[in-house]
Amino acid sequence: MKTSYTKYILKQPAFMLMVAVALLSSCGSKSSDDSGDDKAVNAQVSVTVTSVSDSDLVDYTMLNASSAFQQKNYVKSNTNGYITKVNTQIGHFVDKGETVFTVKTKEAMSIGNSVNVLDTTFKFSGVNKIKAPMHGYVTQLNHQVGDYVQDGEQLAVISDRSSFAFIMQLPYEMRATVKLNQGVQLTLPDGEKIDGKVTSFMPAVDTASQTQGVVIKINTDKQIPENLVAKARVVRTQIQNAASLPKSAVLSNDTQTEFWVMKLINPTTAVKVPVKTGLEVGDRIQIISPKFSKDDRIVVTGNYGLTDTAKVKIAQ
Repeated sequence: MKTSYTKYILKQPAFMLMVAVALLSSCGSKSSDDSGDDKAVNAQVSVTVTSVSDSDLVDYTMLNASSAFQQKNYVKSNTNGYITKVNTQIGHFVDKGETVFTVKTKEAMSIGNSVNVLDTTFKFSGVNKIKAPMHGYVTQLNHQVGDYVQDGEQLAVISDRSSFAFIMQLPYEMRATVKLNQGVQLTLPDGEKIDGKVTSFMPAVDTASQTQGVVIKINTDKQIPENLVAKARVVRTQIQNAASLPKSAVLSNDTQTEFWVMKLINPTTAVKVPVKTGLEVGDRIQIISPKFSKDDRIVVTGNYGLTDTAKVKIAQ
C-alpha cells in the first residue's frame, strides 16, 4: 500500500517541477557565492609609486630685522654767530671734511669790514667753515640760513654710512642656533634678497619679548633707508644628500609614534615597512632607516588603509 502511494506521488507533474526548481536554486546560489569570493581575493587598489631621492633639507626660521645707523655724528657750531650758508639738505650724502655750514660771528656781522679798513694786514673776516666729522647721510637738519646759533649748538646729524646694519630680534631660546660670522639672507619688502653676516650681539635682552638684538652687516651699494623691516632667514638645521620621500608616502598611527611606508615587492603586492623619520621640510621628509635603494618603489597615493601584503595596481 505504501509503495503504491509513493509511485503515485512521483507521477504527479507538480511535485516534479518543485524538486527541479529547488535543485536549480541551490546550484545558482553556490555559483554566486564562489564568484563573490573570487572577486574579493582578486580586488586590487589603484596606486601611484615613487622612489627615495637624495635632497638637501634645510630647516629655517624667519625673523624680523630693522635697518639702522648705529653711529650718528653731530655737527655743532664752533662760535656764536649767524649761519650764512648751508651746503646740504636732509638725505644728502656728505664726505668727511666737506664744508656743511658757514657761520659768521656776530662781531663780524656788527663791524663788517671796518677792521680791514683800519689795518689791511689784519685780514679779519669772522667767517668760520664747519665741516662734516665723518662721511654719511644727513638725517637731521636743525638750522637754516640766517639763524643765530651759539657755540656748541647742534646744527645737523650725519648718520655714519659705515655703521649701517640690520638689527635682527632673536628669541633667546634660539641663541645657540646663531653664531658670529654666520651667513643670514635678508628679504626686503619689495622681494629683493640681500646676503648678510652676523657681526655682533647686543649686550641686553628686551624685557617684554625676551629677544636679543643681533647685528647683521650687509655688503651692498644700494641706498637702504633707516627703519626698514626685512625678513631674516636663520638656518636651524641643514642636511645635505638626505634620503627623503614625499610626506604623503609616509603613514603613521594616531599618536604619530610609529611610521611606515608601503613598498612594492612585485608589481601587484605592497608590504608594510616600518621606518624611522627625521627632518621634515616642506613636502619632504627624511628617512633615516631602513636604507632604501633607488630601485625600490614606494606607494605615494592610494596607500591609506592598505594592509600588509595588499593587492595593488599601479596607475598609468
